[in-house]
Amino acid sequence: MYTIELTSEAEDDLKWFDRRDRNIIVDGIKTNLSYQPTVMTMNRKPCRDDGTKIADWELRIGVYRVYYNVEEQVRVVAIERIGEKPNNTVFFRGQQEE
Repeated sequence: MYTIELTSEAEDDLKWFDRRDRNIIVDGIKTNLSYQPTVMTMNRKPCRDDGTKIADWELRIGVYRVYYNVEEQVRVVAIERIGEKPNNTVFFRGQQEE
């Protein structure tokens, strides 16, 4: 089992959502990242390196996106950012990243 840690940036991202959305996101993180977080699935994939890469991995939970890195030696999943992707653009705290 992996330990899940949120960066301060990810904590601020999570606080931006209302309670219902936070519960959906936290449940999705626990369900999908506690075991085998580096195994590709339909909702979990490596991020493309297009120059704006936030983290190594992306988890899709409906319209929400969780960007994370994994430290295999110590079995830690570090959540870097949490956003919302209603269409083709990811928004963090309601703002599009530049």
